[in-house]
Amino acid sequence: MNLDELRLGINTIDSQLLKLLNERMELVKKVGVLKHQTNTVVYRPEREKEIISRLSAENNGLLNTKAIEAIFLEIFATARNIELPEKIAYMGPKGSFTHQAAESRFGALGDYIMLPSIKSVFEAVDTERARFGVIPIENNQAGIVYETVDLLNEMDVSIVAELKLSIHFALASEANKLTDIKRIYSKDIAFRQCRGFLNKYFEQQDIEEIQVESTSKAAKMASEDPESAAICSEIAAKLFGLPMVFQNIEDNSNNRTRFFILAKEFENQPTDNDKTTLIARLHNTETSGVLADFLNEFKENKINITKIESRPYKGSQEFNFWFFIEVMGNYKQKNLAEVLAKYPKEVKILGSYVKNI
Repeated sequence: MNLDELRLGINTIDSQLLKLLNERMELVKKVGVLKHQTNTVVYRPEREKEIISRLSAENNGLLNTKAIEAIFLEIFATARNIELPEKIAYMGPKGSFTHQAAESRFGALGDYIMLPSIKSVFEAVDTERARFGVIPIENNQAGIVYETVDLLNEMDVSIVAELKLSIHFALASEANKLTDIKRIYSKDIAFRQCRGFLNKYFEQQDIEEIQVESTSKAAKMASEDPESAAICSEIAAKLFGLPMVFQNIEDNSNNRTRFFILAKEFENQPTDNDKTTLIARLHNTETSGVLADFLNEFKENKINITKIESRPYKGSQEFNFWFFIEVMGNYKQKNLAEVLAKYPKEVKILGSYVKNI
C-alpha cells in the first residue's frame, strides 16, 4: 500500500471511531438522566479502573496499558461532562502540577476552579462550591504535605481517589536556537532539580537565572520574551503556547507526587484493590502501650499498614498526638470493619478508594 492508501484507511477508521464515540455518548447521556433522578454521583473511579483493566486484558494490539488508560481517561472525562457537568477545584496557579493532575482525571473539558491554596480547595469542597477538589498529599522525594494531613483531620470531607503523577520539567522557549537564550525563568526548586541539564547544555553561555513564584509564571514570562526560556511543566508550556525545546530535563526521573481527589460525601463501591485512610485520635498517647495496642489490632487481623504519621493537637499544652494512617483494604471488609468497630469514637474514616488509580 502506498502513503495515500494508508491515509485513506486511517480516515475511514477515524470516521468509524467518531460514530462509535457518539453512540457511546448517547448511552452516557441516558445514564446521566438516571443518575440525576437517583442523585447518584457521576465520578466513579472504581468503575473506570474496572473498564481499563478489562480492556487491557482483552488487548492484543500495539497499544500498551498506559496508552489505553490515557485514551480512555479522556473519554471518561468527556462523558462525565455530558452526563452531568461538575466543578473541580484545584490548587493553582494554572499550569501547575496539581492542575495537570486534575486534568489527568477530569479531562481538558472539565469545569475547573483555580484556587490559591490547599485550604481554599478544602473549603470549596466542604461548602460544595466545588463537587471535587484535587490536592497534593506527598512527594516521594520531599515527603508528606502536612497542611493537607492537618486539614483532613479538621474538615468534614471524604477521599474519593488517589493518583500519582511523575514530575517532569520541560525547557520551553520562543528562541530559534539555544544560543539565542539569554535568560531562563523558573521556580527555585525547579532550577535545583534541573541543575545537571543546565550545566550540560548552557555551560558555555552566560545565562541569567530568574526565580519566580511558580513554573506557570515562568512559562508566561518566557512567552513574552523571545530571548528567554522557561523551566516548567508541559501543561504550562501548552497553556501559554510556548514551544517545548526539551522534555524530561529533570536530574531525578523518579520524582513523583501523590494527590487526593476530595468530595464532601462520597462512597466508592468496594474492590479487591482498595486502600483506606484513617485519622486515629487515641486517648492518653503518653500512656505506655496505647499506640502499640492499637496497631497490634491491625497486625492480628492481617491488615497491612502502609503509612502512619503523627501530628500534634493544636493548642494543647501537652505532648499529645493524633495519627494519619493508611491501610490496605476496604473499611467494609470483615477484618478491617471488626478492628474499626472497637474504636467508634477514636477513628475517623476518610474513605476507601482504589489503590493507585
